[in-house]
Amino acid sequence: MKLILLSGGSGNRLWPLSNSSRSKQFLKVLRNKDKQVESMVQRIWSQIKSSGLADDTFISTSSTQVDILQSQIGSNIPLIVEPVRRDTFPAIALAAVYLNSKMKVPLNEMICVLPVDSFVEDSFFLRIKEMETSLSQSGADLALIGTPPSYPSEKYGYIIPNENKEGETNNLFRTVKRFVEKPDEELAKQLIQENALWNCGVFAFTLGYMTSILKEKGMPIQYEELVKQYDKLPMISFDYEVVENVNRAVVLSYNSSWKDLGTWNTLTEEMDLHLLGRGIISNSINTHIINELDIPVIALGLLDIVVACSPDGILISEKAMSSKLKDVMKNIKQRPMYEERRWGSYKVLDYTVNENKEEVLTKKIKVLSGKNLSYQFHQQRKEIWSITAGEGIFVLDGNFVHVGPGDNLMIPFASKHAIKAITDLEFIEVQLGSNLIEEDIVRIFMTWEEIEQNLSN
Repeated sequence: MKLILLSGGSGNRLWPLSNSSRSKQFLKVLRNKDKQVESMVQRIWSQIKSSGLADDTFISTSSTQVDILQSQIGSNIPLIVEPVRRDTFPAIALAAVYLNSKMKVPLNEMICVLPVDSFVEDSFFLRIKEMETSLSQSGADLALIGTPPSYPSEKYGYIIPNENKEGETNNLFRTVKRFVEKPDEELAKQLIQENALWNCGVFAFTLGYMTSILKEKGMPIQYEELVKQYDKLPMISFDYEVVENVNRAVVLSYNSSWKDLGTWNTLTEEMDLHLLGRGIISNSINTHIINELDIPVIALGLLDIVVACSPDGILISEKAMSSKLKDVMKNIKQRPMYEERRWGSYKVLDYTVNENKEEVLTKKIKVLSGKNLSYQFHQQRKEIWSITAGEGIFVLDGNFVHVGPGDNLMIPFASKHAIKAITDLEFIEVQLGSNLIEEDIVRIFMTWEEIEQNLSN
C-alpha cells in the first residue's frame, strides 16, 4: 500500500496566520505529547511514522509549499509537486501517474489518499491499514472512511451506507448506497436519520482503477506528458469527478475522534493554550489570543472570542462567526507578509514606492544555523543586507567573506550571491527595483556544498 498525503489550500479560513504560502496545516498552534508546539502536518507525519507507514508515503503539494514542508518535516520526504494549483482530482491523478510511470508501482497495488490536515487519533491509521483488506474482500472499486456525525453540518460530504443483509456479520465495512456532498442543514438532519456518516476525505483504490479512469477521459498516463497538460485539466474535486460516479464502493466506520480544524472555532477547541505569543487574557471566558507580532495584545472581559495577529493583519471574531471569514476575505488581496522557508523564515516590514518610482520592500530575514540561501541573482532589483545578529559566510560573484552584526552588504542588479548561517543569522533586506516579485529569482546552486565545489573550481 502507498499513502498519498494531499497538502494544498490557500488558507483564508484561518487568516491572518494562514495565507497563500502558509496554509492551515502549517500553523504551529497545537501541542504534542511532549508539550512542544507543532503544526497539523507535523502531528500527522509523527502519527504516520508511529504507524509504520512513513516509508510508503508521498506528499502531493504545490510549488509554493515545498519550502515550508521541508522546513517542518524534513527534506527527505518524497514530494509530488503540482506545476500549478488545480483541485483534488488533478492532484490525485498526477500522484497516481507519478507512482506508476516514475516509481514503477504495479497496477494492482492499493493507493490510499488522505488530507494532510486530518485531526485524528492514532487508531485512525489502523483503520487505514484495513482498507486494503476491505477492497480485496468486497471487490469494490473504492473504499472510504466515514465517521458518525456530531451535528447536522453543511461543511462535510455524507456517505449513506447500506444496512447489512439478514445473516451478514461483516463488521469491517459496509457497501455504500449513495453520497451527498455538503447538504443544507435540513437535508443533513434527514441523512443522519439514515445513519449517514461524515466523509473523512480518505479514499483507497488500486492504481489500475485510477489509471483506467484517466484512459477513459483521454488523459495521459505518462508523468511527463501529464505535467505538460496539467494547467489544462479541469479544476474539479475527486469527490465530484470520481466518488459520486463510482459503481461499487465500501465504507469503513471510524468511531473515535475526527475533526476538520478548518475554522478558528474548531481549531481553538483543540488548543490547550489560550495564549500564544505576547499578551494577557483577563476576566475572559473561552477566549484565545494567537499573536505573532512583537507588540502585546490585551483581552479584557471577553466571551467566546478569538484574536489572531500576524504581519498579514489582525482578526477579532466571535468563534461562532469565524466560519464566515472565507467569504469576508474574498475582496482582500495582498502578498503574504510572512513565510517559512526550508532555510528559515522572513517577515515583510514595509513596502513603498519612492520618488523615482522605484518599489522599495523591506524584510526581516532569519536563516537557521547550518542552512543557506541558494546561489542566485535577480534581473529587476538590487538589494542591501544589514546583518543584525549571528554569523555567516556571504558570497558575491564568487568571492567569500565572513559576516557578522553591523556588516552591510551591497548586491547590485544581476550579481550572483548567497549566504550560509554559521549560527542563527538575522538581517534586514531592502529590495529596490521595478518589479519586486518572488519570481525574479534565478537559482544557480541550491546547497552550500554545490556552491563551494563549483566556485572554488
